[in-house]
Amino acid sequence: MIHFGTGGWRAIIADEFTKANLRLLTAGLCRLMDKEGHAGAQLCVGYDRRFLAKEAAHWVAEVLVGYGYRVLMINRSSPTPLIMYTVKTRDMPYGMMVTASHNPAIYNGVKVFTAGGRDADRSVTDRIEAECALVDEAAIPSLDYEEALRQGLVVEDNTANDYIDSILSLVDVEAIKKARLKIALDPMYGVSQTSLRTILATCRCDLEVIHDRHDTLFGGKLPAPNAKTLTTLSYVVTDRHCDLGVATDGDADRLGVIDEQGGFIHPNTLLVLLYYYLVKYRGWQGPCVRNNSTTHLLDRVAETLGQRCYEVPVGFKWISAKMAETDAIIGGESSGGLAVKGHISGKDGIYAAALLTEMLAVTGRSITELYREITEQVGTLIYREADFRMSPARKEELRHILFEEALVPAFEDVTRVDRSDGVKLWFSDGSWVICRFSGTEPLLRMAAEAETAAAAEGYIRQWQEFLSL
Repeated sequence: MIHFGTGGWRAIIADEFTKANLRLLTAGLCRLMDKEGHAGAQLCVGYDRRFLAKEAAHWVAEVLVGYGYRVLMINRSSPTPLIMYTVKTRDMPYGMMVTASHNPAIYNGVKVFTAGGRDADRSVTDRIEAECALVDEAAIPSLDYEEALRQGLVVEDNTANDYIDSILSLVDVEAIKKARLKIALDPMYGVSQTSLRTILATCRCDLEVIHDRHDTLFGGKLPAPNAKTLTTLSYVVTDRHCDLGVATDGDADRLGVIDEQGGFIHPNTLLVLLYYYLVKYRGWQGPCVRNNSTTHLLDRVAETLGQRCYEVPVGFKWISAKMAETDAIIGGESSGGLAVKGHISGKDGIYAAALLTEMLAVTGRSITELYREITEQVGTLIYREADFRMSPARKEELRHILFEEALVPAFEDVTRVDRSDGVKLWFSDGSWVICRFSGTEPLLRMAAEAETAAAAEGYIRQWQEFLSL
């Protein structure tokens, strides 16, 4: 069966990520679109650089055509945000992207987008799953890809130029040109190298590019931009005296940053920096949105600027929906995804990198200097996180403890408990800790934030001991 997580459907290649399951998922979506009145519509389909991604995209297209739909196939490996942009600007009812984002190389998957280029929310994915359960797999209609191409039912094209021009229209290109910044770029063997290199080169940045070749194993590392995976980028920044280092995950919807001193900038810090910049320096007005595992320092910044910060569950679809509801100017998560008002409704690491570059150019300050300006006003909070791998049996055992027995460690000064997405506890001094199951991998994730590292680490350690992890 097909089961969507917080970021689409993902599975291990040759285990559950199979041609049969891809056909099943696509058939389920087609049945839903038929019921919604979209018969005969055109959908955008894209793929990244993962193993079998291009072939899988073609299998998807064959079923879409079999059900009477037309396909715009992006004819080269592309960033997820480019597919979202195309769905939005071409006024399509749905789009599909073959990717497992930042998951390990043994995974692949599919992200589904709805009208406006939004991540499909739970109501949509639940309906797709329900339709999949009704499909007769032996009778799924399809048409050979090459024949569909010959008949014009599949059209191959590349919308990258429109996407790149859109981003260039949203940033201050002239200010970036004048700043003459030197930037180190790490696409992490993924799909941002063409778009992001073109954008930064157009802005006359001096570029040092690493890890831009096609490698389905991602150099043997997790294609997620974090402190462990960006050590080489850090060396390049310091050795080549760069102003900034930027990296994107496997499908380029998440951003990782190295500052001018070679230090890793946590996505929490990046979100705080960009929100502060948009309000203080660009003069924008509006709230911000974060998920329940992201820094509360953003709340402090919003309050200082006379704005409000909203909290939502993990999954970018929740952030996108809340941004639309509240007219928020930025939304983000601690894993490196963020969206900015006026662009697409989902994560875009390429646009985030361009906006970060503008921030340095306009303010004339380094990341370190600008963050110090913020913390002098709102103080600091220390953020810690940890992941624990588990078997299906262990997950069920922990789920029983957390949600059926509703047990928690014997913390002191707990003022609030929320089980809407995991178990999050607030404390009287404003610190917090959360324990939740990953929606994309077999992991139990924990995060905590407090005034001191010892306190934040202590919260996680108490959870770990309580659950015998």
